[in-house]
Amino acid sequence: MNQKIACMDEEILNKQQCHWENVFLKNNSMFGERCSGPAMEAAELFKEEGRTKILELGAGQGRDTLFFANNGFEVYSLDYSRQGIECIDQRSRDMGLSGSITALQHDVRESLPFDDGSFDACFSHMLYCMPLKTSELVFISKEIRRVLKPDGLNIFTTRHTGDPQYRTGVHWGEDMWQIKGGFIVHFLSREKVKRISQGYDIVDVEEFEEGQLPKKLFKIALRKKAIKKLI
Repeated sequence: MNQKIACMDEEILNKQQCHWENVFLKNNSMFGERCSGPAMEAAELFKEEGRTKILELGAGQGRDTLFFANNGFEVYSLDYSRQGIECIDQRSRDMGLSGSITALQHDVRESLPFDDGSFDACFSHMLYCMPLKTSELVFISKEIRRVLKPDGLNIFTTRHTGDPQYRTGVHWGEDMWQIKGGFIVHFLSREKVKRISQGYDIVDVEEFEEGQLPKKLFKIALRKKAIKKLI
């Protein structure tokens, strides 16, 4: 019985990809043209530390991708929506930024298609609150850490359990709820953030609000721990 429920949950979670494809197909600027606030803050930190090669996960339709590229960063943007990646490719060509952007369709539940130590930093806005199980979030964090250079930064945002939509709609296991609009959201607690941050030094956990309701989010800054060499 439990196995059957688990399979059904997995099917529902996989169907979210189709849902996002349809949403992006109907609206080529779902989140607006302006970059997110967290992306602006991340860019400032990246510049301060001389980080130039950036990995962005869950890039959507590319509003933050284009912002990073327009500010001198080399950006590798991944999203599991084909429509999203096509939108990024088209906009980067239109803005003359295609030389600074590599956009790839990728499911983050699979290993990242990059060598160890490839990037200075990683950024993701609300990827961690997608319908991903905690075990999958742990895997994603490990993969990000793998492809980061020593002392590399992983900055991400996620909706948390203080959000007004937490425990509303249909429950799909763990702290995942299918809210209004058909989206399944994984609301993270501080304890869960610590769990998925293993192997990093937690630089900062900041609470902020965004959009209507308003949404309640964490902005987390992690630094890859240096490997201690045995003498």
